Amino acid sequence: MIETHPFGDFVPTNTQYLLLGSFTGQITDVSYDWFYGTKRNLFWPIIQEVYGVSLQSKLEKQELFSELGIAITDIILSCERKSKSNLDMNLTNIVLNDEVRSIIKNNQIRKIFFSSRFVEKLFKKYFRELVLEYPQIDLVTLPSPSPRYAAMKKTEKIALYKEVLPKL
Repeated sequence: MIETHPFGDFVPTNTQYLLLGSFTGQITDVSYDWFYGTKRNLFWPIIQEVYGVSLQSKLEKQELFSELGIAITDIILSCERKSKSNLDMNLTNIVLNDEVRSIIKNNQIRKIFFSSRFVEKLFKKYFRELVLEYPQIDLVTLPSPSPRYAAMKKTEKIALYKEVLPKL
């Protein structure tokens, strides 16, 4: 079954950074109302540690990202899942999110943060012209916040995120 991304792009007026993920996890919990909302994903717990804030609602997350000038979206607009899996490697029949181009072209992007190597590879392959057109944009691949990426401890991920993400 083809799934279409349930969340729109979030692009604050002062956007200087773009956080680019792959595709939303399966929405099985009614509290999952925004990016990285699956219970096991470590993204928001990492962000809370990096910035020393409590983020209990979608609005609080959006306010923080607005203050930081971070846009957030996923590179995949629609796809199918093999075996109902959230793993990037199990996403098939991928349709890319062309709004990524608009976000980059219509904002003063300084850095693009990829949520995984998978996203980085897709971006460099299918949005190659943007890499060439905007060589001043730094491309940074973050360690995946997925609990399945156990090669790095949560504390190590927090330290790395803290090092590369914009400061408040």
